[in-house]
Amino acid sequence: MDPVAVGDPACALHSEKLQLFCLEDKQPACLVCRDSEKHVSHTFRPIAEAVSSYKEELKTTLKSLQFKLTQELKTRGELEKTVQHIKFQADHTLHQLQHEFKKLHQFLRDEEEATITALREEEEQKKQMMKEKLEEMNTHILALSHTIKDTEEILKANDVCFLKEFPVSMERVQISQPDPQTPSGALIHVSRYLGNLPFRVWKKMQDIVHYTPVILDPNTANPHLVLSDDLTSLRDSFLNSKPLPDNPERFDYYSCVLGSEGLNSGKHRWDVEVKKCSIWSLGLTTASNQRKGRDFFNTGVWCVSFGLYEPSGFIVKQSLERVRVDLDCDRGTVCFSDPVTNTHLHTFTSTFPESVFPFFCSIYQLRILPFRS
Repeated sequence: MDPVAVGDPACALHSEKLQLFCLEDKQPACLVCRDSEKHVSHTFRPIAEAVSSYKEELKTTLKSLQFKLTQELKTRGELEKTVQHIKFQADHTLHQLQHEFKKLHQFLRDEEEATITALREEEEQKKQMMKEKLEEMNTHILALSHTIKDTEEILKANDVCFLKEFPVSMERVQISQPDPQTPSGALIHVSRYLGNLPFRVWKKMQDIVHYTPVILDPNTANPHLVLSDDLTSLRDSFLNSKPLPDNPERFDYYSCVLGSEGLNSGKHRWDVEVKKCSIWSLGLTTASNQRKGRDFFNTGVWCVSFGLYEPSGFIVKQSLERVRVDLDCDRGTVCFSDPVTNTHLHTFTSTFPESVFPFFCSIYQLRILPFRS
């Protein structure tokens, strides 16, 4: 047996050098241990061989942990960026909210001022009319007072004078005077100002506000796309793209963006302006369709396209100004047409398996047009 070198661990039972490793007990052993009853039918390997094998196993596990740490650090970085982006979104949304409400408040203030001005003008007009009427009545009252006074003087005169003045006096007192009364329409037309006031203001507000049937969802937009503040148009900004969170909803290969609401019942229509765009695709996609990578157009898409290098859906060959989308969820049809020339382009028929979202894809400018009744 090999002597135990100074400093080397020795078998606690036999004080022999530990040269073997028991695979069942997962413990080092000496040659005497191998032949003992405790290790009957156990498998032994030289310590150097066992060390080499276990080191490789541990290195593999360590690499896995290191990879996991790298991924978690990357994910933490993405989460930190997401927190920053959430603050940016909130601040930007707040700014836009305040801007939009400022316009609405200004409209209401202008409408209030115009209505009050009209009321004051009517007040002055009616007061002036009544002033003129009062002046007229004062003149009549003065004349009547003089007539009464003169008649009373005649009644006091002697008989000869009375008889001489009687014909003239009688003629004066028989002049008919109109009975005093308030003229028609003299009062303020209160109902003109207060009647259905909120409704009338809302009707006027329609001249400054518009309804767009589809609103874009910025959380789905490819980072290269720039959406308008009102979320109704998109344009590509490949050279000036901003870093955005790589959230699961966001497109990362195609320059696409989805509408903000899924559709699963009823009829829907929206018009898209494409005249400033030489490459575009638009239509519908399922809620669960893959947005990462290059598989988006492989399934769950009903669309018309123009100028794409990888054509998808129905291919439009002529340049258009607008495209109209008519979706009937209940009948399972989506119809594309040219509203400028009233020309049908293509109709897809499908039993939509789930909610569908409008999608828009372009490297140029697309705009969803406001609804016009």
